[in-house]
This record gives sequence, structure tokens and C-alpha cells, in this order.
Amino acid sequence: MPRSNGSGPRSETAQRVEQAGAAHALDIEGVGRTFGAVVALADVSFSVGAGERRAVLGANGAGKTTLFNAITGDFPATSGRIRFFGEDVTDLPPHERIRRGLRRTYQHSLLFRGLTILDNLYLSCRGVTRRRYSLKRPGKDDPALRMAKELAHTVRLDHLADTPVSELAYGQQRQLEIGMALSGAPRFILFDEPAAGLSSVERRELIQILQALPRHIGYIIIEHDLDVALRVVDRVTIMHNGRLFKHGSPEEIETDPEVQRIYLGGGHG
Repeated sequence: MPRSNGSGPRSETAQRVEQAGAAHALDIEGVGRTFGAVVALADVSFSVGAGERRAVLGANGAGKTTLFNAITGDFPATSGRIRFFGEDVTDLPPHERIRRGLRRTYQHSLLFRGLTILDNLYLSCRGVTRRRYSLKRPGKDDPALRMAKELAHTVRLDHLADTPVSELAYGQQRQLEIGMALSGAPRFILFDEPAAGLSSVERRELIQILQALPRHIGYIIIEHDLDVALRVVDRVTIMHNGRLFKHGSPEEIETDPEVQRIYLGGGHG
């Protein structure tokens, strides 16, 4: 099955990053997370290059979302270190990681349902600025408002900009979440199952949006739909029981018999 992310083969991207000596976006070093006696993550270590797009796959309970929570600080790591573009952020609260350019979406939509698309995008843009607590109404030249309108176009919702979130289809809500994650010039984004609950048409739209993102923005995507995940990444990491299981290219992972047996139920069409 052909792979395309609009930016050439993964090997070329990796070589450009390595040759330029660019910092890793993420360095995850021996990260663990326990909840009482339950070990959710155990000695997880890997790096993601600046601008790289990575899928983290695995069965339910593999530790994928727990890994995201450790990276963002929602549930900090209980062992190990996390570096973001070379800076140790292991002990920083979530808002400090956001200020450094880390963004995230969640499995379940977290939107202001009574507000419009443009309102949601404006608040997300305003929320990462120093003027976020200002009570002054935005003028037509307000930078955050301009950015909100640009993001509505980026995620193909500009024709619905004045529509309340409560009136949107589920797929449109997921598109809006991506737009909000793009606010404030992010350096790296974590997408947690963005295709969950989408129709086949909405999934194609999602693939196109992810492929069209600026190449300097790297991301990790957790996704159960491999027809989405394997088309929008350079590299794949498989997790199992809170540990790393295997790394590979999308082609290698898709055709790997062990991966098919454990995660794909014997095959994938």
C-alpha cells in the first residue's frame, strides 16, 4: 500500500535532520509511571527528531495515553527524564510545557460547546499569549483574531466559522481540536486518536489536514486506525504492556508478522 506524507520518503527526512544536527524534539529516557502497585509505563526510552512524525501504536492498555500524559505533565513520570528540544521538562507543570511549544489533543473532545468555531480558536490563540487575561474586546486587527481565522482555514472550517460547536458533526469537532492545537506557533503536537468515531469521508479529510501541516511541526499520533496512522508518519513505535516493543517504518510495521499477530488479528487489508 503506498505511503505519502507530501514531503518525500521518511529516510530523506531523517537524513536531513541528522545532517543538519538538529536537536531532537523529544528525548524520553527511562520513563516510568506507576499508579500504586500498577505499572503503567516501564523504562520507556526513545527519541523523536525535530520535524519528525511518529505513530505510537499498540493494543488498549499498552500505555500509549499514559505516555502522552507523562510527556505533557498531566500525570508526570515517576521515573526517568523527558527533554523537549534539549531542555529537561520532567518537573515542569503542563502550562510551562505549553509555553515551550508543546501541544496536545485528547481522546474525547474538550471544546466550548456554547461558543462558535471562531470563538474557540480565538480563545486558544489568546490563551498562549501574555495578554490572555485582558478584558479588552478584540478589534478587527487583533493578532489572535487574525490567527484564529487562519487556523479555521487551515482545518477547513472557515465556512462554518460562526457556527456553534454544539451544531458541528463529530468529525468537524475533531478538526477544530487540531486547529486549537496549532495555536501559538507549536513546535510539537501529540494527537490522541484523532480519527476515533469518524466516518470514512471524515478520515480522508483528517489525513489531508495532517499531511498538509507545515513540515517543521513534528508530532506523535496515537491511532487505532492504521489506514490513517501509517499514511501520515515517518516512523512507527509499537508499545505492549507499558513497554516499547518495536520500532520501524510504516512499511516494516505493516508487514511484520509479529505485529500482525499481536495487534492486527493476523493481518491488515
